Amino acid sequence: MMKPRKSIVNMQAYSPPTQERGAAIRLDFNENTVGCSPTVTAAVVQALSENSVAMYPEYGSARDIFSSFFEVDSAQLAITNGTDEAIQLLINTYMDAGDELVITSPSYAMYRFYAEVAGVRVREVKYSLDTDLEFPMDALLLSISASTNAIFIANPNNPTGGAISIPEIRRILEAAPNAVVLIDEAYMEFCGITAIGLLSEYGNLFISRTMSKAYGMAGLRCGFLISSASNIGWVRKAQSPYSVNYVAVAAAVAAIKDKAYIENYVNQVVQARSYVSAEMSRLGIRHFKSDGNFVLFMVGEHAERIVSDLRAAGVLVRNRSHECEGSLRVTVGTTDQMKNFIHELERAL
Repeated sequence: MMKPRKSIVNMQAYSPPTQERGAAIRLDFNENTVGCSPTVTAAVVQALSENSVAMYPEYGSARDIFSSFFEVDSAQLAITNGTDEAIQLLINTYMDAGDELVITSPSYAMYRFYAEVAGVRVREVKYSLDTDLEFPMDALLLSISASTNAIFIANPNNPTGGAISIPEIRRILEAAPNAVVLIDEAYMEFCGITAIGLLSEYGNLFISRTMSKAYGMAGLRCGFLISSASNIGWVRKAQSPYSVNYVAVAAAVAAIKDKAYIENYVNQVVQARSYVSAEMSRLGIRHFKSDGNFVLFMVGEHAERIVSDLRAAGVLVRNRSHECEGSLRVTVGTTDQMKNFIHELERAL
C-alpha cells in the first residue's frame, strides 16, 4: 500500500458540513444570502453559450479590468481559484517545509490546512474571551522572531468578527519586514478597510480578495492575490496556468461592474447586523462586535442542541465550539432573514 507524506498523515482533515443545505435559510457559511447580481447570471449564460468554453481560458483583458477595479497595475494581480488558491500559492511560492507561519486563533481554517499540507510549522496567537475577542496585537508582535517566515491575518477575522485598522496593519508589517504578510480581505466590503494603499510602501505585503462573500459567487470560485509586480511574478510562476475557469472570470467581470447591486446588499447586511446585535443584547446573549457579515455569540453547553433546533426550523448556523467553547456563528443577511433567525433562536433558547 502506498503511504502519503508524514505531514498528510499527521494533519487534521477539514470536513465542512456542506450537504443538504439548499432548502434552508443558509446562515452558516457567510455566503451572500440573496444570490449574485442578475448581471452575473446573464454573464454565466452568455459564457456557456460561447465557443470559448471549449477553449482554455485567457485572462489578459479580464486582468486589466480587475486591476483597474482594485486600482493597481495588472502586473500586481493574480486571478485565483478563490482565496484558498491564493493562500496555497503564497505557501508554495515563499515557504519551505519547516518554515514558520504565524496566525491568530481562531481564524480561517485554510491557513493551517495548506501550511500543514506543505509541512510548514504553525504558530498560533490566541484570541481571548477575557478581552472580548479583541485582536491580540501585543501577543502577535511578541510572537514575531527572526524565524518567522509568514504572517496571515484575516481582516475582518472569521469567526471573531473584528477588523484591525490601517495603523495596526502597519505595525505588523514593520515588525516583520522579512516575512510574507497576507491581509485576507474576504469581508472587506462589510467594513471598508483595505490595505491596498500600503502596497507601494511595503514590499512584503500581500492582499487577497474573493468573489465568494459579498458578490454571491461562492460556487464559482474566483479570487485575487495582489502585491508588488515582482512578488506576483513569482506567484504566477508557481500557479497552474488555467486554475480559474472561463465562466468564473466572465461572472466576476460582470459582478464588479454592478456596483449598485453590491452597495445595496452590503447596506442591507450592515443594517441587519445592527439589528442582530441589538436583539442579542435584548435576549441577554453574549456576542462580539463584528465588522463582517456574521456575528459570533455564546450559548454555552446548549450549542449543539440549538444548532439542531434551528436546523429543524429551517435555519442553518455554524457551531464554532471546537474553536471557542459554547459559541455559534450566524451569517448576517437581510433584516427579514435575521428577524426569522432571531424568532427561531428565541424559541430554541
